[in-house]
Amino acid sequence: MTVFITIGGATGTGKSQLSLEVAARLRAAGRGAQIINADAMQLYRGMDIGTAKLRVEEREGVQHHLLDVLEVTEDASVAWYQECARALIEQIEDEGDVPILVGGSGLYIAGVCFDLRFPGTDPQIRARLDAELESDGPGPLFARLRELDPTAAATMDARNGRRLVRALEVIEVTGEPFSAQLPDQEATWRDVTFAVVEEHREVLTPRLDARVERMWDSGLLEETETLAEAGLERGTTARRAIGYQQALAQLRGQMTRAEAIAEAQMLTRKYARRQVSWFRRYRTAVRAHSGEGFAAQRIIEAAGL
Repeated sequence: MTVFITIGGATGTGKSQLSLEVAARLRAAGRGAQIINADAMQLYRGMDIGTAKLRVEEREGVQHHLLDVLEVTEDASVAWYQECARALIEQIEDEGDVPILVGGSGLYIAGVCFDLRFPGTDPQIRARLDAELESDGPGPLFARLRELDPTAAATMDARNGRRLVRALEVIEVTGEPFSAQLPDQEATWRDVTFAVVEEHREVLTPRLDARVERMWDSGLLEETETLAEAGLERGTTARRAIGYQQALAQLRGQMTRAEAIAEAQMLTRKYARRQVSWFRRYRTAVRAHSGEGFAAQRIIEAAGL
């Protein structure tokens, strides 16, 4: 059984480039490799500029999976992603190649790599919490989660109403903290070599700010307008994407360009900090510095390939 490779880390640290370097080194050694996307927003067709999705010509001939598989009106879930990604890993191995799972959506990666449970739902509880979210916004729900389960609250975006509703639903259904459902890093689904790409904050912060500005310069507003026509605002998952929220507000006249960019930069920095916190939990991971010349080889050696 082939050990598959997972590359995680905060946005803007160079995970995609590192995955291509790993694939190139494996190819040079006579082993094929295929890449599986683990960025929740890159699942969506047309969400390209705002997610920094690699263009086909930038993928260096490496086959990529789980990109552009959903319409913006469709919802994505960790359970659905787990099923898709695990099936792909087995398929890639059957073809004799090495699967490389790469992205920054920590819960999606955890759902594939680790023993992550998916508690059932209760329609009545869900409907009540949804109604609270609709009437009062995410603030009161986040305050309640912080009181009931501070560990879960510390890893969650206070503006992400969908995840807040799910966390509170799980607490009511199971009688346990939502954080108790998070993966046990010792209980892996399969043998996996885990790598985390890191960067110093003083380097990463200006890099992220500049990337947001480039997104606007590269046509994010026009991309968002096209997605809005395709139903972006009806999509529970897609409409929450950082950058697209602010571009929509600018299109509606609710923000100026400068205000939209500034808010997207602020939210991107916050998101990166949460990602750093999330991936810190994997104590046995190979730690690679952004731009490190020998990172790909160290990952391959750790995988025994």
